[in-house]
Amino acid sequence: MKETIYITGHKNPDSDSICSAIAYAEYKNGSGDVNAVPVRLGDINRETNFILNYFGVEAPSLMETVRLSVEDLNFDKIPPVSPEISLRMALNIMSMNNVNSLPVVDENEQLIGIVTLADIIQNYIDVWDNAVLGKSGATIDNIIDTLSAESLVLPDKARPFKGKLLVLAMEPSTFKKYIDDNDIAICGDRKDIQEVALNSDISLMIVTGSGKIEDELLELAKARDITVISTPHDTFTASRLITQSMPISYVMTTENLVYFTLDDLVDDVKVHMSQTRYRSYPVVDHERKVVGSISRYHLISSMKKKVILVDHNERSQSIDGLEEAEILEIIDHHRVADVFTGSPIYFRNEPVGSTCTIVASILFENGRRPSKKIAGILAAGIISDTLLFRSPTSTNTDNIILDRLAKIADLDVEEFAMEMFRAGTTLTGKTPKELLNQDFKSFVINEDKVGISQVYTMDPASLEEMRDQLIRTMEERSKEYGYSIFILMLTDIFNQASEMIVVGPNKESAAKAFNTTLEGNSFYAPGVLSRKKQVIPPITNVISNVESMI
Repeated sequence: MKETIYITGHKNPDSDSICSAIAYAEYKNGSGDVNAVPVRLGDINRETNFILNYFGVEAPSLMETVRLSVEDLNFDKIPPVSPEISLRMALNIMSMNNVNSLPVVDENEQLIGIVTLADIIQNYIDVWDNAVLGKSGATIDNIIDTLSAESLVLPDKARPFKGKLLVLAMEPSTFKKYIDDNDIAICGDRKDIQEVALNSDISLMIVTGSGKIEDELLELAKARDITVISTPHDTFTASRLITQSMPISYVMTTENLVYFTLDDLVDDVKVHMSQTRYRSYPVVDHERKVVGSISRYHLISSMKKKVILVDHNERSQSIDGLEEAEILEIIDHHRVADVFTGSPIYFRNEPVGSTCTIVASILFENGRRPSKKIAGILAAGIISDTLLFRSPTSTNTDNIILDRLAKIADLDVEEFAMEMFRAGTTLTGKTPKELLNQDFKSFVINEDKVGISQVYTMDPASLEEMRDQLIRTMEERSKEYGYSIFILMLTDIFNQASEMIVVGPNKESAAKAFNTTLEGNSFYAPGVLSRKKQVIPPITNVISNVESMI
């Protein structure tokens, strides 16, 4: 079985993050040794959606955490059972699978109960009520199966098994006092006993020792709608086994069921198990259909989900539960941050404008030619992150790689870029919350938390109608998450400038970093396009200088 590796970009993913994850997954899958799965940590923005639709590439699935869940464990894949099966069959299934309980499902395969070995044993001890077979709703099929019996008479309108269970081991004149309508009679091959029993309007006669019954008595049974079967077991064994023909619905637990879903985190399962005493627990999917059972020993595992990080190496920007996963590789073009690993890994970090540039370089270095679709999304990722080389993070390497990819994808770069930016930068119909989440990153500078959202647009004036509401939303988020500076970069790609809308206790420091002052809550920053290269460094200098003076 191939090892699964999840390839993930950062939270609030941009086009570079999504496209590099998809392309690197295809590269890793090319070896045939692993199952590399690209995933995303948030909603796909309009620009990325345009790119994926343009090249006909499927979006990665959403992944919220890499903490171990029940789905990751090798739990028992024992099929559930129906409530109609007999106790004997349930015991056989438990024995074959070496388990102590079975999940019980309805006709829609949804969990309705659990039957345990303890349930069966306790009931077997307590069932010495000779009418229990009728009370339980035992069927003739279960009785025949339990007693390994042969059917001799199966009437179309069989009498219900509502009476007592009797062993006819006495003279006919004696047991006449005890026998009633619809009773179940166990007897041998004595004709006189059989005849009296059938004339007493019983519901079922069980002939032991593979005993025979004469034709005239079989006709009598048919006439009276009495079921007749013959078992190879002796009378003692038959009377001992027959109670095992009761359906498990009679003994199973149906209330206060404890079960787990595939999405339940292992840590939560451990806590719940510590508060209960069951040996195993059903596992259900999102439709409450049973997919197996889990026990405590399944939780004793050193396995971790394996991940490759692209376009980031900072814990605050990465997937939840990263500390519990095994990081195999990091492919990035940002500063080296605070992701720790337990062993050496492949870490490729280059000062280029896009992670897609690095991924494409890896493909070419290894003699791999990307498909037309993958070349297209890699090219789009480079165009997006370098703002078609208007960003100061752009390098000659980005230019060379983009040219090579564009030839493979048969792409007119200028025409595609205009179409992509137009689709991705329209602010029409967006809420303040959507704008702030579109491309947001959090940074920790010394002990200060700085949050920066960046929105690219060809029409900055379209934001004016929501400016006041936007600032209120930013202030609320700044207080909620403790940001000393919260910035929205409203970047005009083609005029190559950004309006910096700023809130937070230290908002003046943001303006000071650019040698200007705030007018209301904003200032204009000509030539500023890159959050990473043009915003974080000067703000870091200002914060560090202020703290060194304290």
